[in-house]
Amino acid sequence: MDTIQNPKPNIQSRIIYPVILAVPDKQQKLAGREKVAFLSRHARGALEISAQKSGVKLTSLIKGENGEPVPFDGNYWSLTHKTEYVGGVIASTKIGMDLEKIRPCSAALFRKTARDSEWSLSTADPNRLFFRYWTSKESVLKASGTGIRDLSKCRIVKIINHNRLIVNYRNQEWIIEHHDFDGHIASVVKNNFNVKWTILPASLNYNTEKQVG
Repeated sequence: MDTIQNPKPNIQSRIIYPVILAVPDKQQKLAGREKVAFLSRHARGALEISAQKSGVKLTSLIKGENGEPVPFDGNYWSLTHKTEYVGGVIASTKIGMDLEKIRPCSAALFRKTARDSEWSLSTADPNRLFFRYWTSKESVLKASGTGIRDLSKCRIVKIINHNRLIVNYRNQEWIIEHHDFDGHIASVVKNNFNVKWTILPASLNYNTEKQVG
């Protein structure tokens, strides 16, 4: 799934297409390296669809010394995978995408993820807010090519609305857009892009894809 050709590239249209694929029930039950390997391949399938929608020829995907995606031909990419869903997105500038299943978290993890000043920005459901913040910061760190060690350096500085917020990292502001689905939340670096989400079922029947936005 590492190559796809399209003679009419249109990635400069300022639209990005984050794609989310469900993981088949059988593969959700895998464990260890076998599970990681499958989810990685499946996420690359999501990236392939994103590239196709953007009119980009997807070539060999290489990661750097710290595991960060290396851009190719001026194209940046990001992958994310969890037990039930995976995702991928491609863009013409630095990009990051993350997804998580919404679930209760400990008070200690809340404190580690954001400061009181950040939590005070919203009175929304705390569990969704936690993963909204977490996936936003993860998306920024992925786009920046850094790891989770810099999580505390990311600050939520403004909540624009239910599905967008702004993260400050190293004196740069990043606009993040979210999408809620099946008890999960996905986030992607939006900045100046328009975002068109695509959700696909585990069958990978692309003809039944559901687009959002």
